[in-house]
Amino acid sequence: MEHLRRFVRQKPLLPYTRASALGKGRFAPRGAPPANRARYNRCGAYTERMPGEFEYLSWLRARTPAAPGVLVGPGDDCAVLEPPARPLLVTTDMLMDGTDFVLSECGARAAGRKAMAANLSDIAAMAGTPRFAVVSVALPRAAGGTAELLYLGLRDCADEFDVAIVGGDTNSWDGKLVISVTAFGEAHARGAVLRSGARPGDWLFVTGPLGGSIRGRHLTFTPRVREALALADAVELRAMCDISDGLAADLNHILEESRCGAVLHANAIPISNDAHELARTSGKSALKHALSDGEDFELVFAVSPEDGANLLREAPVPVFRVGECVEAGLWLDTNGAREPLAPEGWVHPM
Repeated sequence: MEHLRRFVRQKPLLPYTRASALGKGRFAPRGAPPANRARYNRCGAYTERMPGEFEYLSWLRARTPAAPGVLVGPGDDCAVLEPPARPLLVTTDMLMDGTDFVLSECGARAAGRKAMAANLSDIAAMAGTPRFAVVSVALPRAAGGTAELLYLGLRDCADEFDVAIVGGDTNSWDGKLVISVTAFGEAHARGAVLRSGARPGDWLFVTGPLGGSIRGRHLTFTPRVREALALADAVELRAMCDISDGLAADLNHILEESRCGAVLHANAIPISNDAHELARTSGKSALKHALSDGEDFELVFAVSPEDGANLLREAPVPVFRVGECVEAGLWLDTNGAREPLAPEGWVHPM
């Protein structure tokens, strides 16, 4: 079927070059942008529909640098990568126009950046170091320039964390933009931090203010990779999760896997200015937004009381103690009054 033609091999979305191979010409770029530079804007993206798939691949190759760990780039059925010295972390996330972003409002570059950042946040949640990524997209046929700006956005975030984009796939259809990123990382020397290691008595922390991300932070957040690595160097992280669905919901994921409960202290939860602003018109309190809005992409983690006390005395990064683990249940303590807390947050309807 002709409409499936682009799924054939050797047509990666994000071609990769290897410095040692460039001299042989095997994986060298096929060429710079066409001479007619009037087609390009200041970002280097086409301002009209790119003439064809091969020109798009040439455009990508001209903008994709070499990186450590990439042995073979495009030209074969798979990329060939040096395996990490420690356990390999793998995560994937699919983002869709209308669900995770609104393309007509934020633009393709911001959508691409968010797609990469969301995956790197998963690596951060296990205290890993992100290394590589592959990207597949379904592009809307009607949106000229989307592919180029999308790639630039992906690179904006990947470059910040030295992540090599080593391949992928591209297709076009009559629907909205869909982006799927798979990221690969390396576990910390102490091992991957799971959701299942918390125990009663552990102290709970978060890495930053929460709530109101819909006011813009859901697109501009920075994955807490550096923070997670600094914390893993300093203390034993017993359990951790990134806050993508909301503090209550994501903490509940830890509790389910760890088979324990937790108490959150209402007065201790850091609430963002965005949550306070949103509460002025939303009909919900700022605390409610902090507990359940989601897409903050901060980290919630559990440590022993001893390590928790050390963090309060001298933390390598900003942290906020928000509660402690107990035997069972999820509770909110407000000035000494404890009430059950529903694990509300973002849930994809199925």
